[in-house]
Amino acid sequence: MKNIFLTAAVTSVALVSCGTVQSLVQNTFPYTANVLVSTGVPADKEVSSTATASNIQTWFGGNNDAKIKDVRISDAKVSVVSPSGGTLNAFKSIKVYISSNGTGEKLVASRSNIATDASSINLDLENTGFLNSVVKSTGVTVRTVYELKNQTSSDMNLRVALNFSSVPAN
Repeated sequence: MKNIFLTAAVTSVALVSCGTVQSLVQNTFPYTANVLVSTGVPADKEVSSTATASNIQTWFGGNNDAKIKDVRISDAKVSVVSPSGGTLNAFKSIKVYISSNGTGEKLVASRSNIATDASSINLDLENTGFLNSVVKSTGVTVRTVYELKNQTSSDMNLRVALNFSSVPAN
């Protein structure tokens, strides 16, 4: 009986330790872009907005020797910043692309058939594979493409928040 208790305690400690180590070695880093939707934007036409990913550059600075690997998109969310109380019900679709100097553009998240009165939505993540070469390059940019169902009655500011995850390279 004593051995069973001791074995159970050691196993519990080992499992908790493995979970702690896993959370310590897996990195998550954010990127946020602001998108202005003007009242003059026509409905049923795709419109594009591009922003430089300065906070990704802060993390890696175009450092191809950064000791990370297996970089993937882990979360993508769009929120209305202004007007206060604004909703996403005017939007038909939203797509988010990422690229950098020397890499092609990759679709990382999207949502179509948006039908919500909420002020934020999670986008559907695309299976882009690993984004190591993109985030470790210089000049990382994020392009947001959106289409409206109808014109907005006032300017709208959106925040596109992307989270990337990685693991340490050997």
